[in-house]
Amino acid sequence: MKKVLVLCSANSVRSQMAEAYLKFYAKGYGIFFSAGLENHGINPYAAKVMEDDNIDLNEHLSKTVEAFNNITFDYLITVCNQAKERIPRNFSYRNHVHFDIDDPADAQGTEEEILRAFLDTRETVKRHILQFIGRNLLPKSERQS
Repeated sequence: MKKVLVLCSANSVRSQMAEAYLKFYAKGYGIFFSAGLENHGINPYAAKVMEDDNIDLNEHLSKTVEAFNNITFDYLITVCNQAKERIPRNFSYRNHVHFDIDDPADAQGTEEEILRAFLDTRETVKRHILQFIGRNLLPKSERQS
């Protein structure tokens, strides 16, 4: 089984979404975790938009990358430039995949506008994670040509 860690700046939105989609779509193909450079807790808007996609983030915990210092990962996925630029030097991984995804926590405006930003991020994360699964986790016999 491949070990995959998704790293973000705060482990509150994008990395949590990515971990949840990995667990949902690639169950049986790996062991999946997420972490942040900092721990900001799960953003309630992230939980809401994921719930709308039938995925529950209520059992997820926000954690920092230090919790995984003694593990070598097959894949490190960074989902923001800040995480990519600040990967701890002693962190161990074999392959690095990067997606620069805007942070919807920065969204301002009406409740509807903020929710739209989180929905857009959810769909972006889902698209990238599905591509990652297809390219890196599925056996060649299961990949679409």
